[in-house]
Amino acid sequence: MFHKIISLLLCAVAINVNATFAQAKLVQKVSSRPNEIVIPFEKYVLPNGLTVVVHEDHSDPVVHVDVTYHVGSAREEIGKSGFAHFFEHMMFQGSDNVADEQHFKIISEAGGTLNGSTNRDRTNYYETVPSNQLEKMLWLEADRMGFLLDAVTQQKFEIQRATVKNERGQNYDNRPYGLIGEVSSKNLYPYGHPYSWLTIGYIEDLNRSDVNDLKNFFLRWYGPNNATLTVGGDVKTADVVRLAQKYFGSVPRGPKVSAMKLPAVKLASNRYASYVDNYARTPQMRILYPTVPDYHKDEAALACLAQIIGSGKTSVLYQSLVKSQKALNANAFSSLNELAGEFVISVTPLPGSSLADMEKMVNDALVTFEKRGVTADDITKFKSQFESRTINGLASVSGKVSQLAAFQTYLGNPDMIGKQLKNYQAVTIADVLRVYNIYIKNKYRVVVSALPKGKEDAKPAADNYTVNTSGYKAPDYGYNGLKYTKAKDNFDRKIMPLATKSPLVNVPAFWTNKLANGMQAIGTRNNEIPSVTLSIILKGGKLLEANDLSKAGLTNLFAAIMNEDTKDRTAEEFSRELEKLGSSIFVSNGIDGIYFTVQSLRKNLDPTLKLLEERMLRPDFTEEDFTRLKKQVTENINNNRTTPSVIAGNVFAAVIYGTNNILGLPDNGTAQTVANINLKDLQDYYANFISSADGRVVIVGDIQENEILPKLAFLNKLPSQKINFPSLAKTPSVEKTKIYIVDVPNAAQTEFRVGHLTDLTYDATGDYYKAGLANYNFGGSFNSRVNINLREAKGWTYGARSGFSADKYSGSFVFSSGIKAAATDSALYEVLNELAMLRKDGFKDDEVVFMQNSIGQSDARNYETGPQKAAFIGRILQYNLPADYVKQQNNILNAITRSELSAINNRYINPDKMNIVLVGDKKKILSGLSRFNLDIIELDADGTPKQN
Repeated sequence: MFHKIISLLLCAVAINVNATFAQAKLVQKVSSRPNEIVIPFEKYVLPNGLTVVVHEDHSDPVVHVDVTYHVGSAREEIGKSGFAHFFEHMMFQGSDNVADEQHFKIISEAGGTLNGSTNRDRTNYYETVPSNQLEKMLWLEADRMGFLLDAVTQQKFEIQRATVKNERGQNYDNRPYGLIGEVSSKNLYPYGHPYSWLTIGYIEDLNRSDVNDLKNFFLRWYGPNNATLTVGGDVKTADVVRLAQKYFGSVPRGPKVSAMKLPAVKLASNRYASYVDNYARTPQMRILYPTVPDYHKDEAALACLAQIIGSGKTSVLYQSLVKSQKALNANAFSSLNELAGEFVISVTPLPGSSLADMEKMVNDALVTFEKRGVTADDITKFKSQFESRTINGLASVSGKVSQLAAFQTYLGNPDMIGKQLKNYQAVTIADVLRVYNIYIKNKYRVVVSALPKGKEDAKPAADNYTVNTSGYKAPDYGYNGLKYTKAKDNFDRKIMPLATKSPLVNVPAFWTNKLANGMQAIGTRNNEIPSVTLSIILKGGKLLEANDLSKAGLTNLFAAIMNEDTKDRTAEEFSRELEKLGSSIFVSNGIDGIYFTVQSLRKNLDPTLKLLEERMLRPDFTEEDFTRLKKQVTENINNNRTTPSVIAGNVFAAVIYGTNNILGLPDNGTAQTVANINLKDLQDYYANFISSADGRVVIVGDIQENEILPKLAFLNKLPSQKINFPSLAKTPSVEKTKIYIVDVPNAAQTEFRVGHLTDLTYDATGDYYKAGLANYNFGGSFNSRVNINLREAKGWTYGARSGFSADKYSGSFVFSSGIKAAATDSALYEVLNELAMLRKDGFKDDEVVFMQNSIGQSDARNYETGPQKAAFIGRILQYNLPADYVKQQNNILNAITRSELSAINNRYINPDKMNIVLVGDKKKILSGLSRFNLDIIELDADGTPKQN
């Protein structure tokens, strides 16, 4: 009897301690397992059906919160496309207890970052914040799950509808080949299949939708029983479950959601379809074969097949089409989704080759694949690369949470990363050949062509397919009779939870050293994953081109050829060795340096560094590689001359720096300057400028200083020769604000660049740092003045921003945005007015506090991943910063005043001397600009004035 009483007392204590989440049922617990990749977690289910997955990771003082709803565009229907994505936008517009525009502001002020995304099969909302902000995040997510609809107003609906239209304009309608995916899906899938339209939807469907349609969509799909809450980071599982029960537990269960299954896509013949692309200068062809859904047993084999046929320099398509200088690019990929999959081949020809030629060459390449077969090397490369990607994907808590959330949403089991890796590691030669024979060989396909204006006859074959719209029956998703029922609580949801004590944030400990040849080295140990990232920066880059502007783009072409053949191996052989290791070595150029960037699993670091030595010290500059690369660069330059966002950036640089200054020319040069470059120029660059002098090495990863430095002894073989940069040409003076127009006929949007040079160069604790603080509320955050005005209040853009940028040589201030064409002059008025108001009134006290909180608390998430650590220590080396510069920045941040911020803005922003670059449809925008009484100068895509 005594023992029974004690047992009852213990049970009572347990219930009391866990009273607030006693109803949460633990259904799965996974711990680390030896010699296996595992993301440990506990999984609970609340009575209302919400699944809660928690992963503890105390390596950094951050927490990542993800709420995934198992609904995407696959739950839409004909005439109502784009609803899932549209609703993603509405979920950020406030709820009963969160005011308008406050969701972003609350998280930003907490030092966090946030976003949402929608695909065909799910919608997710996520935020990464300092770990002391956990409860506030759960309160926010629960409020929009259970208390959203009364806050959805017609005005918000209209503004977000306009924002989504602008997003479509920016990402699809206003760029080369932006619509090829839409045309491909429409012609591959049957009419009414939810994959037959893009997630963004059609403009006409957005136009005909109303606020009640949207509310019904929420009521049908956004219940807790169709959602997974995944939390990972510096948390305690018991705390997360307790808070999840408190904030989500009373949200009523939504209608039942059953799994969707649709018949596999079957083609009765080859389908040809085409469209005229407003921006493309070169045609493009996409070939699609229907395959299988995600997580199918053939998933890994199809991915391996795509790699062999069309990924990287060893692929069949690269060897057959790109290496032979017939195609600008040619690749293949396997894209699998929950209901269906596609095997896609994409080809863009070089001038002189037609799409008909390309289709024949693709067919021949597939025959070549059949003859070559699949080798053991192919399988080794595929497995090594997948292992490397999987491990590197776990570098951040957000990466781990995203994996857990996806596996739970689609498979009902978060514990799948190890099993997935095993499935990929089990792929055999026979598997790859089998899926080729099942899904590709002699199978019908869809061939879609994007055709430039004036080249409508460039299609490989006549269009022969018309979508059959007969017999469509809209699905009955159960929208009738839906009711909005709010949760009933025993606490006041209007009270926003306070943050707990701020976590202790330590900048990464790092070491510094000097190599025998004088190169500076800096590194930090990061043993969370068995991976190493290495960057070697040699002095050089774009600034060296200032001596001869007629060959601008030389260093870009030099970096490209450094990724090709060595004296010991062809580029294909070199790539094959890297891929077998799951490593990467990439050479790139910057304004004042040539960068060698290496990524390797720790276990494969030694052979990877041997390849790096070969790449750096034994390049082979062949005429064949040079000719091919020069053609590719030239064609990319020509294609970019019709891309509004690229034009805007290039022309703005030309305006502020002048075309006689190397900084006013594009990094890859112009078609004219690249034509002047010859192979000897690249050989001379290597002979004259590849030097250890002033070189830097940055190392981050699972390795100690005394281990890595001996492995870098090969760098002592580099020559040591002093490199001096030439003087830069004087930049144009700006006497008054002017408007520069570049005409892109039929452009859906106008690309804005508004700004000027400053006399700021980079500093970590001076005026440049302070200028970044001063810009934060004007254009540096989602809740900034320009973004709230132009996006959230007016609905004219998908996003607007401004900022100061600087390096050792120059600095600028620029506002940038893509604005719907019809609002060009109105938006420009608002931008200029915002600048004038900033100069006149400065900031408000609450804006200063918001900025200080946002930037100050964000420090907790600044050093989590390898790239973040590398950026931190690399900056110390590059600018010779003191080790405590972050502490100094925090002192400046906390002490800065409203008057100091205003003084900084007034010192470095002059609204009366702005360069306004507008890239859009001249016919649509020119007349409206006359209201400003400013000089209007028309330029071409190179920034050269047009002759009237």
